[in-house]
Amino acid sequence: MRIISYNVNGIRAAIKKGFLDWLKTNPADVICIQETKAMKENVDHVLFNDLGYHDYWFSAQKKGYSGVAVFTKPIPDKIEFGNGHGPSDDEGRIIQLDFKDVRLINAYFPSGTSGDIRQTFKYHWLDEFFIWLSDLKREHPKLILCGDYNIAHKEIDIHDPKGNKNSSGFLPEERKWMDKFFENGWTDTFREFHTEPHRYSWWSQRFPTVRLQNKGWRIDYINVTDSLKSQLKDAEIFPDVKHSDHCPVYLEINI
Repeated sequence: MRIISYNVNGIRAAIKKGFLDWLKTNPADVICIQETKAMKENVDHVLFNDLGYHDYWFSAQKKGYSGVAVFTKPIPDKIEFGNGHGPSDDEGRIIQLDFKDVRLINAYFPSGTSGDIRQTFKYHWLDEFFIWLSDLKREHPKLILCGDYNIAHKEIDIHDPKGNKNSSGFLPEERKWMDKFFENGWTDTFREFHTEPHRYSWWSQRFPTVRLQNKGWRIDYINVTDSLKSQLKDAEIFPDVKHSDHCPVYLEINI
């Protein structure tokens, strides 16, 4: 199975920038989208069906905000919208799909860049999410967690670690959460295949030249529980795909 995770920063904006033409190139079997900023009825979703994808959406209650979707060619055996955590589900942050004995989770982690209130929300969300994942892993040991985590884990994952040591997304508490996450039976699939620096998945839009200069952050991941580690085949980041301030990240896995 070929999987892509991609924060499109608004699905309607991405479509105007050629997102559908990119889908026509068959980049993956399953496309996990974050930050749709739209309800399903706001989008001509039949266009995805015409390309052979079944589409599943979980949108925020607030219009034009957050939201996740999955476009998949294989039909999932089961779909769950949200994870039962009210504040998270209100913002449309999690959708789950089962393919045989593998559960795929598409998650849009909160950002704390808008100030202390949202940073506090982010910490609470991370704590709740970690507990939920740990419980879920006992029931479903084979998990794939796609999404925009809004955290750069290590110094290799950010172009200016010293200059961003006080920036949301690279704060010590956030990085410690990532340490705890990987120590709790998860594998960073990209780093299984790529140990080189300067590989990023997001670039700030405030400074138009930073993407050209590759001054970015790696905050988008497709990680798997350690029980799936032996089934990994390839992982990649596609910085030349440009419908968003993020780019797609890719995993190929034998399930």
